[in-house]
Amino acid sequence: MGNSYKPSRRKFLTGLGAAVTLTARPLYALTPLPPPCVTDRVVITGAFGTAAFNVDVVDTEETRAQGLMNVPQLPLSRGMLFVYQRAQPLSFWMRNTLIELDMLFLDRFGVIRHIHHRAQPLDETPISPGDMPLIGVLEINGGLAARLGIEAGDVLRHPAFESVESPWVCG
Repeated sequence: MGNSYKPSRRKFLTGLGAAVTLTARPLYALTPLPPPCVTDRVVITGAFGTAAFNVDVVDTEETRAQGLMNVPQLPLSRGMLFVYQRAQPLSFWMRNTLIELDMLFLDRFGVIRHIHHRAQPLDETPISPGDMPLIGVLEINGGLAARLGIEAGDVLRHPAFESVESPWVCG
């Protein structure tokens, strides 16, 4: 005979009722809503882990021309994201820029293709990763990319970039 467990019919029906109640809920109640479209924050993921920065997005000729010129300091959690409408070779300089910067050059998927470490304040030497087609650059405090372990090949997530995994949903 043994000690085998046999639920009572009442317990079985109660469990079945709970399951029916769960499946009877409207489908929209079970489907999570997509996250809101956040344009003032980027998240970088790679072998080092994850880093997030609050950013100012500059995506017009005028705002890109101004960039971080004449800014005396930049908090460690902040950056500036330069975004272009089409992929193209990009070149930057440090004219009137008062702080040392790391420049992370990005392709259309947000993959970091090149990092220029510690661009020097006020230096007018062009900074470019060459002729590769790019659509963005993230500027952060100089030395921060190395300190965090951010490398070429890591991925930056932001609605301005296409996603290989899933499309961005912005309302």
